Amino acid sequence: MRVLHIITGPLAFGGAEVMLYRLIAASRSGEMSHEVMSLTELGVIADRIRELGVPTHALGMPRNRFRIPDPVRLVRLAAFIRASRPDVVQTWLYHADLLGGLAAKLAGGPRIFWGLHNSTLDPTHTRRTTRWTASVCAKVSRWIPDGIVTVSMTARDLHVAAGYDPGKFVLIPNGFDVTTFRTDPALRREARAEFGLPEGAFAVGMVARLDPQKDHANFIRAAALLARRVTDARFVLCGLGAEPENADLARALAEQGVRDRFHLIGRRNDVPRVMNALDVCTLSSSFGEAFPLAIGEAMSCGVPCVVTDVGDSAHLVGDTGRVVPPRDPAALAGAWETVARLEPGARQRLGLAARERIAQYFALPRIVERYADLYRRALASALPAPSLNAGR
Repeated sequence: MRVLHIITGPLAFGGAEVMLYRLIAASRSGEMSHEVMSLTELGVIADRIRELGVPTHALGMPRNRFRIPDPVRLVRLAAFIRASRPDVVQTWLYHADLLGGLAAKLAGGPRIFWGLHNSTLDPTHTRRTTRWTASVCAKVSRWIPDGIVTVSMTARDLHVAAGYDPGKFVLIPNGFDVTTFRTDPALRREARAEFGLPEGAFAVGMVARLDPQKDHANFIRAAALLARRVTDARFVLCGLGAEPENADLARALAEQGVRDRFHLIGRRNDVPRVMNALDVCTLSSSFGEAFPLAIGEAMSCGVPCVVTDVGDSAHLVGDTGRVVPPRDPAALAGAWETVARLEPGARQRLGLAARERIAQYFALPRIVERYADLYRRALASALPAPSLNAGR
């Protein structure tokens, strides 16, 4: 099966972009061949995809053209699809769903699947152009895609309520590489020494860019509460913006009196190393999560997780961690304390249960097979009926 992926771009470290890379990297058995087109420009994920030997292209569409789609580039994209002759066009994110879907229709031939990775269209947190694009997608969802892949039940329900065709949805969650993300005691010792975590410290961490969605203010307020009750508690922030040089972040930590408890390590490319250093991983998001990669990665490393009840985070964690309401630092601190007070053996068993849950339900090969099966069934239904004279 020839699969052309069309993504809004740039191919940077977003959840959809990372999942696209993982899907391609894990599906190299020969059944599927892949090609990637970014509507805008390329990025670091594109380099990794190219290293897999997968052709990767950029249409070069300026972002401001999303407000009024450029018909010239739309025709160019349709011509590219016609020349590439994919069996399936899989789009990723709203603008790619709309423009890639239209171009694939113009090209004729391929089966078309949209990809949804967002669980909010709140005007407070969502750009007007994104909301407009999602609204148009809802109107044409009965006509353009053969199916709509969504990573979470929350995202499905949101978009059905927004007018998307409910009969088109297929739920395929994000997948996790349990061989890369695994428990590693040696890595834990090395990472904790590198980050400056004291011997015996109870390390609470979050791997997330500084963004209103992630609600670092909630995390910091909860940390101040826990620090008063658990004397050896330390906090690790990893992600773009979580650097010691960030004056706003330093000010927020100082205001809560916890600057000396925090270890700010910025964006890292060795996330398994970071996860192994933690005793509990958390996500304090207040909105917009669908099926968060960071939590599944931590669970795969055998780290118990505490999450806010946003998107499908609670479903991902199941009974292997703790779930608290968003924007409630007291509840978040209380859940951390519950994990901190567990006997070491009980905490380890919780982490093992978390890893087992990922391996059983969300391991990457299982997720790749669900995409492959979706495409197989779609292509089989497009085949002409067998001739009555077949075999004579």
